[in-house]
Amino acid sequence: MVPMTGKRMSAAEKVDGLEAAPSVRRGFGLNGTGYGSLSRQFPSTPQGAQDARHAVVRQLGQWGFGPMEDVSCAVALVVAELAANAVRHGSLPGREFAVRVDYEGAASRFRIEVSDARLGRTPEEAVLPPADQESGRGLFLVECLASRWGWEPRNPVGKTVWAEVAAPVRPGGP
Repeated sequence: MVPMTGKRMSAAEKVDGLEAAPSVRRGFGLNGTGYGSLSRQFPSTPQGAQDARHAVVRQLGQWGFGPMEDVSCAVALVVAELAANAVRHGSLPGREFAVRVDYEGAASRFRIEVSDARLGRTPEEAVLPPADQESGRGLFLVECLASRWGWEPRNPVGKTVWAEVAAPVRPGGP
């Protein structure tokens, strides 16, 4: 294992007789294998859902994905829909919801998780509601944008709804 020294090592440098991994071009906050993670809690309010989306878009920018790139828009929309559902269907008084976004560069994907405090209200099948219905399209949009999605119980209380969105392979590294 390479010790954390705070300095970037070239491919020619050795640690404990082993050649160090070559440096990889990456965005701020990504490790050498192209992995990054954001994990935060937000108030279970509409403003909290909006703040979650903004925080994720800022983090995507730090990872090198511009706000107008297709993948950034897809991840932002998935976060917005899952956060809105957590606020609307999963909130309990005094409890926040959590958002986690992992960028797995080697796997070329984002994994988005939104956790809330209510287990009893689990996501239904994603179906398109009638055209005259004003809401109910969130999970349908998530299904359209994600390669996979689902939910699981959260320990000790609540549930986590997750989705995976394909990410483009970056030239010159993860």
